[in-house]
Amino acid sequence: MNPAKSKKVAANAVALVVALFFAFPTYWMVATALKPRKDMLTSEYDLLPLSVTGTNFATAWTKPGFLQSLGNSLVVTLLAVLAAVVVGLLAAVPLARMRFRGRKGFVMLMLVAQMAPFEALLIPVFLMMRDLDLLDKLPSLVLIYFAVTLPFCAWTLRGFVNGIPLELEEAAQVDGCSRWEAFRRVTLPLLGPGMVATSVFAFVTAWNEFLYALSLINDQSRQTLPVWLSGFQSQFGTDWGGAMAASALFTLPVLVFFLIVQRKMVIGVTAGAVKG
Repeated sequence: MNPAKSKKVAANAVALVVALFFAFPTYWMVATALKPRKDMLTSEYDLLPLSVTGTNFATAWTKPGFLQSLGNSLVVTLLAVLAAVVVGLLAAVPLARMRFRGRKGFVMLMLVAQMAPFEALLIPVFLMMRDLDLLDKLPSLVLIYFAVTLPFCAWTLRGFVNGIPLELEEAAQVDGCSRWEAFRRVTLPLLGPGMVATSVFAFVTAWNEFLYALSLINDQSRQTLPVWLSGFQSQFGTDWGGAMAASALFTLPVLVFFLIVQRKMVIGVTAGAVKG
């Protein structure tokens, strides 16, 4: 075997091991969800379930509040992501196309905003929402998730805008388009993959958020799906089968969508990371 082929085989082997490592928690979750309760209480845990049951999924599906919490999560997440992508695009275009004083400092500020631990702001955010009379209301979560995902959306979309030659818009303007028409007809369609990739990352971030949803929402009719999942744990123990089945239902749609658009998501992250 020649050295080049050996390196390729070694790289593929390492990639396979890494993929299995990260896929194992998902397999463990699904395997646990399919196990009967009696098999979970045994001292030995087999990687392959000895018997399979759908009782845990039925328990999770029929548990009170599932569909309502699912609807709350969808509404909050979709509104926050839509607002973050639109505002992020409005910020990304001038940051990529225009040269003004303080532009680089503003870009660095977006990076700092992404690195800051948002959990540290829980108390001031709670007090602010209390003063705005937004406690126990879904719009408070929309505002918070919008603020969390906006810096990433603006940063990533800026990289995509930088990747589109300005000469394309200038050529459209020469042909008679206004500046807005050139952007709408030329640049915006080319930004489609970047907007899809950015939206998926923002969706996953908002969809999985737990701490603020738990702290700001007390009404069970307004709780989101991550908070609803905590209901499988009680003072008498944890229903691991039901919890894993509910987690699988919670994760599966996002996982499938991620697998479908993963190539575009990688392009989006790379563009946002290396473009100047």
